[in-house]
Amino acid sequence: MTESKDKIWNKVVRTIVKAGQTPMPISDELIELIQNIITEEKAQFISSVFKKPSLNIDQIKSNTTLNSIQLMKMLNELMDNGVIVGLPSRRTGIMVYRLLGPFPGMFEYTNLRGETDEKHIKLARLFEKIFVKMRDGTQNNYDNLVKQFENMPPVVRIVPVEEEIEDVPIDKVMPHVEVSKIVDKYDDIALAHCYCRHSRDLLDEPCKVTDERKNCFLLGKSAQFAIEHKFANPVSKEEAKNIIKKASDEGLVHKAFHIHLNTELDEEAICNCCSCCCGIFQLYSSGVMPYHCYTNYLAEVDEENCIGCGTCVEICPMHTIDLIDAIANVNEEKCIGCGLCAHHCPEEAIELKRIENREVFVPPPKIKLEQS
Repeated sequence: MTESKDKIWNKVVRTIVKAGQTPMPISDELIELIQNIITEEKAQFISSVFKKPSLNIDQIKSNTTLNSIQLMKMLNELMDNGVIVGLPSRRTGIMVYRLLGPFPGMFEYTNLRGETDEKHIKLARLFEKIFVKMRDGTQNNYDNLVKQFENMPPVVRIVPVEEEIEDVPIDKVMPHVEVSKIVDKYDDIALAHCYCRHSRDLLDEPCKVTDERKNCFLLGKSAQFAIEHKFANPVSKEEAKNIIKKASDEGLVHKAFHIHLNTELDEEAICNCCSCCCGIFQLYSSGVMPYHCYTNYLAEVDEENCIGCGTCVEICPMHTIDLIDAIANVNEEKCIGCGLCAHHCPEEAIELKRIENREVFVPPPKIKLEQS
């Protein structure tokens, strides 16, 4: 007896959400989103094969009746769709296929190519509706969900503006904080569209900070995958550093994404983010989820040199800085150590202070929801 279509789609969406890092309610919008990304045949394959989010090729073969040619065709199409990522294991070299969640995951890969057709406009609108439902869920169950978020690992590590970093030795347990040194570690670097900024473009809400759209980087094996499946193009180390320098000057925050969200493992991506488009900033400011990151720096104000111009107040993406008696004051609990305030202070009255690696956890703001 074959499963009904509704059951097939509900099952695959639950499988995809379970594979992700962000709790997400099963909704009509989420089901419609997945239906616009994959076919029913692929939905059945995913829900029957991916009992765990990551499987090697032998494990996948044991869960399917497809022959080798059919299986590789299916896996390649799913990789081209940005639904799974296939990378060789660091330890064994055997291919491991990882099912992506909706966000982060499919959101990024559906936007990396910068496609502007009707399908991608529809996907952007569906994601927006999903985020609104997530906001409503968080706000209506605020205390319980914030406690759950506290137990989840940070998604990103903030990499400060390089010009503002002191030249101090790197502790062995700490990752590199200089963007250029991260770039220098990798022979394979891929440049792609900023998926967040592209999504806002599709919604007719263009970025207020920069006109640059190609400034997201994938590194190492992730770069090889993105280039092979045409999500991104190869770029030299020098070109990458120039793009990152421009991002600093325009007021964008550098974020490093690590393998398995573990800062002791290698970086797999670098983003250059604005608070008006970045999905993580947006989900925080709109009341969906906390801002949760790793950082090695805090902004520190030299009160004698501060003239109270407010430049730092305007550029801080976390709204961490206030003027008190015409002097900049940093709320250290909210400071993510990005260094934009120091980089753009006309009086050089702010510097970054090196600290031990720490987690910043800022609960989402409480928002009064409109009654429907």
